[in-house]
Amino acid sequence: MAKSARAPWKKSNPRKRAGKASKHLTPAKKAAAKRSAKRAGRRYPNLVDNMRMASKSKKKSAKKSAAKKTAKKSAKKRTGRNKTAKKSSRKKARKAREKDPRGGLTAAGRRAFAKKDGSHLKPGVTKSASEMSPADMRRKGSWAVRFYGRKKLPPLVEANGKPTRHALSAHAWGEPVPRTVAAARKIAAKGERLLERYRRTKKKA
Repeated sequence: MAKSARAPWKKSNPRKRAGKASKHLTPAKKAAAKRSAKRAGRRYPNLVDNMRMASKSKKKSAKKSAAKKTAKKSAKKRTGRNKTAKKSSRKKARKAREKDPRGGLTAAGRRAFAKKDGSHLKPGVTKSASEMSPADMRRKGSWAVRFYGRKKLPPLVEANGKPTRHALSAHAWGEPVPRTVAAARKIAAKGERLLERYRRTKKKA
């Protein structure tokens, strides 16, 4: 048979053993202990009544502490989500500023690429062929062949009928935005002619 637990009134005060000052019940808890004793038919509260009131206060404080911790964690999570959402929205806004909605990059977009990988991007050449310098011919010709002369072209039109960013890049170079493969090949052919003019100019020089 298991040995019965020692009665609490036969034990020494654990706080005194630990060298700590004894804690006293608040007036409200003392009144609650008296009510508990009265219900049990006792004139005055005994040690058990007082212990019960003290343990209730510990449970309540533990619950309050747990509730506070949960509330703090929830607040931190919400703050973290809000910060992430704000950061994401700022990033999207920055990306939107870097792209020209009509096609190509804005000045801010070119600066962002320069900062990121040291590239020196320039605005597209929109001059007429007669006004182009040899460097302009080489740049525009190279772009046209690279974008629209490749064997397999990326999609030029989205599912909703709007031109893709690949197609819109033509606007940044002063060309009509292609919606068909034939229109894209026409720009590539123009690029070939510009490169040929550039090579002839270099030979003369």
